[in-house]
Amino acid sequence: MKITDIRVSGLRGATPKGGWSRELQPDAIVHTLIAVHTDEGLVGVGSVFSSEALVRAALDVLAPICIGADPREPDRLSQLMHENTFWLGRGGAVTHAISGIDIALWDILGQSTGLPIGTLLGGRYRDRVRPYASVLIEEAPLLADNLVELAAQGFTAFKIGWGTFGRVSEAVDEEAVRTAREAIGADKLLAVDAGGSDAFWRNGFKWAARAADMLVAYEVAWFEEALRPDDLAGYVNLRRKSKVPIAGGEVLTRRQEFVRFLTAGAFDIVQPDTTKAGGLSESRRIAWLAEAFGAQFISHGWNTAIGLAADLHLASSLPGTELVEYKTGSAYIDDIIADGFSLDDEGMLAVPAGPGLGVRLDPDALARYATDHRLFDV
Repeated sequence: MKITDIRVSGLRGATPKGGWSRELQPDAIVHTLIAVHTDEGLVGVGSVFSSEALVRAALDVLAPICIGADPREPDRLSQLMHENTFWLGRGGAVTHAISGIDIALWDILGQSTGLPIGTLLGGRYRDRVRPYASVLIEEAPLLADNLVELAAQGFTAFKIGWGTFGRVSEAVDEEAVRTAREAIGADKLLAVDAGGSDAFWRNGFKWAARAADMLVAYEVAWFEEALRPDDLAGYVNLRRKSKVPIAGGEVLTRRQEFVRFLTAGAFDIVQPDTTKAGGLSESRRIAWLAEAFGAQFISHGWNTAIGLAADLHLASSLPGTELVEYKTGSAYIDDIIADGFSLDDEGMLAVPAGPGLGVRLDPDALARYATDHRLFDV
């Protein structure tokens, strides 16, 4: 079997807000789908947390490495792409694009063997994963209403973040956390995400330390992105001081970047994004590193249904990963695959059982949201 073509299509028309200082608009393209075609008719699908323009530019470099190669060797081919673009990407747009291609290659390997990706990654420790509803912070009444509705839908874990947190006052920050805890009740998981990877994040260690102290009373499961992404020393000091677990890493890419943070003891929880950090092949390596350093691994997953499916398979194959991020209210998760995802009676998501990713893109949804409808047709 050989790769014959790689096609991409950005998603637009229903892009949810991201909480960024320059807020996303519905037609903003920050998620791009990838379809890898083969000479035997199998097509694998991947997702990239990046703009279509950047992914297309990266393919000018990556496609010649892939075309003609056997897609059933995802780890080897991904390493070839990393090694042969050393001077051109190394963690930037090229690595992001490799992420989507890698996911698509695992999808093809699964289809060709008749096995789900979780099994191919080494075996499934679980068939269900607990999703946490990822919610932007709004004014207290709106936030409370949203969380109550999500709890009624069956979610048992939640993360609130960005919005006003760390951007108005410490009193407003505490009001948001208190509102969330009261809305979901004492028995449900609550995490808080400051969004320190926002443009020109202004808060430093002392603010983060005070915020961490405040979160203790609300039994917050973890404090995410409290500092700017590259503030290694700040994260090390914050983790030493905080009684709340410290999480981060969603904008870091490649295992080499995570080595620096893990060896320094910066995180209790590492959160690479499989659609940016290098795909399933690289995320699995990062998860193994995290385990060796005594850190927990939970994928960052503000992405698409394809990214969520990949994260479910990855979580199923890791003994210590029992959570997956679920971006609520996004058409790119809820609408773009046939049948969609649904919570069971215990608020869990089933890991897709079919070959490869085990999900199928809905052609009608692609017609609505995909900028290029030729992902699959000849």
